[in-house]
Parts: sequence; structure tokens; C-alpha cells
Amino acid sequence: MPVPWFLLSLALGRSPAVLPLERLVGPQNTARCSPLPLRPSYTDGDLLCLPGNIVSPSGPVLVPTHLQTELMLRCHQETDCDLCVRVAVHLAVHGHWQEPKDEEQFGRAGDSELEEARNASLQAQVVLSFNSYTTARCVLLEVKVPAAFVQPGQSVGSVVFDCFEAALGAEVQIWSYTQPMYQKELNFTQQLPALPWLNVSADGDDVYLVLDVSKEQHFGLSLYWNQVENSVKHWWHRNLTGPQNITLNHTDLVPCLCIQVWPLEPDSTRTSICPFRKDARAHRNLWRAAQLQLLPPRGWRLDAPCSLPAEATLCWQALGGGPCQPLVPPMTRENVTVNKALEFPLLEGHPNLCVQVSSWEKLQLQECLWSDSLGPLKDDMLLVETRGPQDNRSLCALEPSGCTPLLSRTTTMAAHLGEHLLQDLQSGQCLQLWNDDLGALWACPMNKYTHQRWALVWLACLLFAAVLFLLLLLKKGHVKAAARGRAALLLYSADDEGFECLVGALASALCQLPLRVAVDLWSRRELSAHGPLAWFHAQRRQTLQEGGVVILLFSPGAVALCHEWLQDRASALGAHSAHDAFAASLNCVLPDFLQGRAPGRYVGAYFDSLLRPDAVPALFRAVPVLALPSQLPDFLRALQGPGIPHPGRLGDRAEQVSQALQPVLDSCLRPPGTPETGCEMGPEKGDRT
Repeated sequence: MPVPWFLLSLALGRSPAVLPLERLVGPQNTARCSPLPLRPSYTDGDLLCLPGNIVSPSGPVLVPTHLQTELMLRCHQETDCDLCVRVAVHLAVHGHWQEPKDEEQFGRAGDSELEEARNASLQAQVVLSFNSYTTARCVLLEVKVPAAFVQPGQSVGSVVFDCFEAALGAEVQIWSYTQPMYQKELNFTQQLPALPWLNVSADGDDVYLVLDVSKEQHFGLSLYWNQVENSVKHWWHRNLTGPQNITLNHTDLVPCLCIQVWPLEPDSTRTSICPFRKDARAHRNLWRAAQLQLLPPRGWRLDAPCSLPAEATLCWQALGGGPCQPLVPPMTRENVTVNKALEFPLLEGHPNLCVQVSSWEKLQLQECLWSDSLGPLKDDMLLVETRGPQDNRSLCALEPSGCTPLLSRTTTMAAHLGEHLLQDLQSGQCLQLWNDDLGALWACPMNKYTHQRWALVWLACLLFAAVLFLLLLLKKGHVKAAARGRAALLLYSADDEGFECLVGALASALCQLPLRVAVDLWSRRELSAHGPLAWFHAQRRQTLQEGGVVILLFSPGAVALCHEWLQDRASALGAHSAHDAFAASLNCVLPDFLQGRAPGRYVGAYFDSLLRPDAVPALFRAVPVLALPSQLPDFLRALQGPGIPHPGRLGDRAEQVSQALQPVLDSCLRPPGTPETGCEMGPEKGDRT
């Protein structure tokens, strides 16, 4: 479109370096040489602008050495001119004549041929390639240089082409090379002057259009969308005077948003500029503004303010989620024309059918158009029927992993239900969505199969939940038992007061492990009320039911009682007090050892400073009999059972028990008449009665 003189004066009037511009009258292009002796001609048409490969010359050749540009005006009328670019290509001679390799062989014939070549004019085909975002053009210039001016390495002048038309504010790229190409092509980039009255700047979410026009100038300004097939949709129009600042929101920018300006004069020419064609924000806004709209019964339309290079296809969205599966093939991709009604080649609509719009192989829009009118997604399986030559037909089910043949041996759901789906198709339970010579699409309900599958899943979940609940209960019981400690019943013979003090210290130390220790020393009231035999039976039954252990603490008195019981049961029981639980327990303890029920229930122990190891009757060797405090870690390990703590932790506990026992043990071993220290009778240092 010609640029009015009003705009060119605005664009170039403030640049004294380029004024006055030379004017070219008429549409013809010309080529000339400066200075002589070049003789140019040019060919302008459909040329293939490909440089090709660099070749080595066999003699002197012309090559371009420098590019020079100049702005011109091509005027059709006095005030109706276009901006154009004059290009001058400077040429020089490159290379030398090659002497014959074998003068004797060629002789005078070679000399005459070389002399003839040197006297001939030098010719070259020079290509000029001109590119901007609105123009791409190639020109072929044929140049001849007389032989007298051919001097290797020297310039022979330049060839000038008038001219390449360009738009205000455009960035142009110019290349020059010869055919064939003897060296790398020259390239030159130039930014043409823009309209000084228009400057686009951004500040956050706002975009400013700054129009710097003189105060006396009256002009009209319009913002519009240049839509498909040059149809225009106006958005904003004002008659303005002088400089103006117009604020736009960045979300209003789209690539086809254009600005039109014209002087408020009769029959004035309007000029348009579209500054946002390459703006990345504008392209993102365009796709955000684009919408897919369903036009019943099977039509649809892509609404957008600008034209879009896009393709559309149908895809199938499964109920379980995942990507939408494109239906290409058997269906094909369709080019999209925005704001134009299109129609799907479908027999029926389906809520799982969606439309995908892609641009340059990138998915931009996807919408399931029928979900509003036909309800939510259905649990249907899409069967794809492919038809080949000679009536060959094949069926597969569209799944996230691909299209699975119905009678395959894969582990997918479609392969597992292949025969059932074929029966549903043959019995008319599937809905045909599309049909042509290439194939067909069928939507088969999966509700009945899904219900069966979910029933099994729920049954498995309930079974798993029941097993998990039982495991939690068992774990909770173990945790409670571990928190309370293992039950232990401590049986001993009350030899004297000092030994009872030692037993109390041992029981108190074991309670800190933790162990739940029962000892008759802490239950005098119960012993008096019920008797030692009843108390022992009750404690033994409770301890063994809870998985506890009975500790037999041997002393000289206990060993003597065991021998007496084995010899004369009646006399052994009658010779001791009513508070002696050890004597009362022998009626139950010894039969357990005689009948082999003792292992796992009983643990034996003795103080190595009070009793020799061989003094313990052999009958009790069926269970561990450990010396204290020398074998204290093994003794604690036997008491704690299967839940054995870390060895380091067990050693710390053994050290604690040893430190609690040693002072009391030392006091029991002092000679008569030595002052005694206090004895701990229980965990709270006193009798629990």
C-alpha cells in the first residue's frame, strides 16, 4: 500500500541526514554501474535464492566485496510515494590465471589459448537477495568487465540496483553472492526508520501507544482487528489533535490488532500498521481468547479475534482420565478457519468425543463439546474398525497404551473382555459414531463389566481391611504388653532378714527394666488373708497366662527345702512359716520340672557369693540357672524373652541392676557386729503391706 506523503514526512522529516531523499518516478526497476567500465543487466522474477556450495575458480573471477544501501522514494504521484532501498554492490577481481603445467607438451597452442582468455571480457552473475517480514525478493545482475580492466586483487567498481520497496520501521536483510559462488556470501542488516509519531512501550500490565504529532496536525486514529480474508472488525476510533498517549491492557493485544491513521482532510489516504504481529504476548492472548463452540447437531466453530494456522481432530477421552486419544487414523486432520461453521463427519454425538486444536504440532485447545448437552463422560470402550482391500476388516479397542486387538493375548482389559465386546457389537449394544469407506467407530458400554470388577475389588479391599485390623489389634496388644513389661513371679526362701533385704533390692531393680515383678515380700497382707498356697496359685496362673516367667532364686535355705521335699514332702511343708511362699510352691513347681513343662516358664538364679554352682539340685538344670551378678546380662535376656533389646541397651540395664544389688550384697556378706546399711524393701523403699 502506498504511504501518504503526510506519513513519510512524519517519518523522515526529523532526520536531516536522509533529507532530501532522491525520488524515482514510475514502477520500473533499473540497474547501472558506477563508475565504468561495468556493463550490467538484470533479471527480476521467480529466482531460487539458494547460494549453493563454494567452488575454486580456475582463473580470475568477479566477487562482491562490499554492500552499501541508500533510502529512496518511489513516487507514483507527487504526494504518493513508497519508501525503497537502493543497493550498491562493490566488485573486485579475485584469483590469477594459471600457467600451463607442461609447456613442452602444449607448446605454442597453450600460449595462444592463455592469451585469448586474458583478452576476453570477465563476466559474472551477481545475486541480490532482499528480505523483510513483508517482502522476500531476489534479483540476478549480469556484469561484464573488459579485459583491459581485469587486474587481480583490484576493485572494478560497483553495480547499483534501484530499488527494493520496504515498509517503514521494517528490519531488512540483504545478501549478495555470485553464481557459482567463489566465496562466502555478503550479508547486511538495516533497520529502516519508523514512524516517529507511534511508539509502543510496556509498563507492567499496561501497554502505551505514544503518538508524537505536532499540535497543529488533526488526524483520525482507529484500532481494529484485521481478521480472516482482510475482513475488518473495528474496536476503537477517535479524531485527535496533536500528541496523544493511549493506554491498553496487555490482555487486549493480539497479533492482528492494527492501528490506522489518516489526516482529517477530504479524500485522504488511510495507512495501517500492525505492530503486534510478532509479539509473544499477543500470540499467547490470542490462544487464550480462542473458544470452541458446539453448533447442534454436529457442527462446531472456532471463535478467535484473528486468523490462526491450526488443525483440528477428534479425540476420545476415557472416563478414568489420562490423555485424550486422537482418532487419527482412521479420521483425518482438518484445517481450521476461525469464525466459520464446520461440521464433524459423525453419525451420533458422544460426551467422550472431544476436539483438539493444534498449531505447529503443539496442542493449544481441547474441549469435550458434547459434555454439556449429553451429560458427563461415560464408561464406554471405543472400538475402532479398520477396513482394507478385499473387505478385510479388523477391530481394536482404544486404550491409553494404544489400540489393542480384541482377540490378542495381552493383559489389558480390552483383551480380557475381547469376546464379550464382540458379542455386544454383534448384538447391537454398541453405538456407531462414525462410518465411511476407511472404517467405523463404535462406543460399547462397560458398566456391567465394571460393576463385576468393582465388586471383586471391594471384596478384596474388605478382606484386606479385616486382616489389617487384626494385625493392628495384635500389634496394639504387643505394644501394651511391651509398655507394661513382662510379668515375673519371684520365688525365694526367706533364709534370714539380710537375704530378704537382698531379694527386695533385686525385685526393685527388675521393676525398672521394666518388668512387672510379683514377690511375697510385697504381699504380706494377701498372704495373711488367703495363705501362701492360694496366693502362689493365683500369681502363677496370671503370670503364665500373660506369657511371663517364674524366677526361682536359690539360696542355701531353698536348696535345703528342695532336698527335704524330694525326701519327705510333709515334713518340708510343716517346718516353715505361713508367709513362706517358696515352701508352698514346691507342690506345683517340682511336678512341672519332673514332667518336662518347665522350659520356657522358669528361670533359675543364685547369688554366686552365697551359693556354689553345684549346690543347685540337678532337677532344676532343665532351665537356665544363672549366677548373679556375674551372669546378669544373660539373666536379663532370659527374663525379657523374645523381644530382646539391642546388646548395648541390655548391657546398660545389667549395669543398673548390678549397681543396685552390689551395696546390699556387700552388707549381707559383712562379719557379725558390723553396722548395717538400710535395706530397700520395695520400689518405694518400704513394705507394700
